[in-house]
Amino acid sequence: MGFESLLGNERLKENLQMSLQKDHASHFYLISGPAGSGKHTLARLLSAAVQCENTNRPCLRCNSCRKVMANTHPDCITVIDPDHKTVAVKLVRDARADIYVMPNEGRRKVYIFPQELGVEGQNALLKILEEPPQYGVFILLSDNPEKLLPTVRSRCTELSLQALPDSVLRSALQKDFPQADADSLAAAAARSGGYLGQAKQILESGSTFSQQAQDFTRAFCQRDSLGLVQVLVPMEKWKRDQAIPELQTWLSLLQEALIFRSGMQAASPLARQLAAARSSAELMAAISQLQKSIEYAQGNVSVAAICGHLQWSLR
Repeated sequence: MGFESLLGNERLKENLQMSLQKDHASHFYLISGPAGSGKHTLARLLSAAVQCENTNRPCLRCNSCRKVMANTHPDCITVIDPDHKTVAVKLVRDARADIYVMPNEGRRKVYIFPQELGVEGQNALLKILEEPPQYGVFILLSDNPEKLLPTVRSRCTELSLQALPDSVLRSALQKDFPQADADSLAAAAARSGGYLGQAKQILESGSTFSQQAQDFTRAFCQRDSLGLVQVLVPMEKWKRDQAIPELQTWLSLLQEALIFRSGMQAASPLARQLAAARSSAELMAAISQLQKSIEYAQGNVSVAAICGHLQWSLR
């Protein structure tokens, strides 16, 4: 099985597999790459590989591999701090102390840091990286490895994830989004920079829209003032926390339509409809009005007043 579930990055996977088959695991891996590049996938596969009971690591069939992939292995610990932007130094120190407790059942004890570390956290981690126990493995994920201290980065085995070839990316997208049209797939692939996670996010955000967003698009494209009123009047009774996300969706559609008119591809069919029906100047004017309306809503102007304003300004 190996690392096949991580798409692309063939040279990286070959080198990793050769090293792990010889049981040459590093004590510290840095997995780097933009959001959506596969860092979390590689971290989980690498954790399974260092715990794997067979020679073709990770086999993904042995008991250890299955536990790691199911996130139930007692010796694979994810260190995350959801309440802060970076991991609190206390959590790093706790992991540093815990590493000296022998593994419960695994060959090694693995700590995954999917969240960025601040300077204090890096310095705390550095103390254990200088002389880690033989069984200890640390896996650090980073969107921007340049932020790491040189002393930390110099001690790591860096695994830098690359963009996928266009054919590999489109094949994966077609498999995961069989209902998407060719234009949407091409736009997602182009705008993602070659990274599957980003491409999926683009397609997901462009494939599911509320009925209000669909009705707004139809009315705005057709210059149907009455249709626009019929969309907005029921929204007058909405609460702000319901209306603001809807207006932000409309804003995103108009912005994507403007991008499409400038020559870039648009993943959303609704955005392409808007771009075909309205000029760049009209789209920019509507964008301005929606931005003002969202600011008004966030500033406690009533939703009814905002909907009334949009009925006039977007007609």
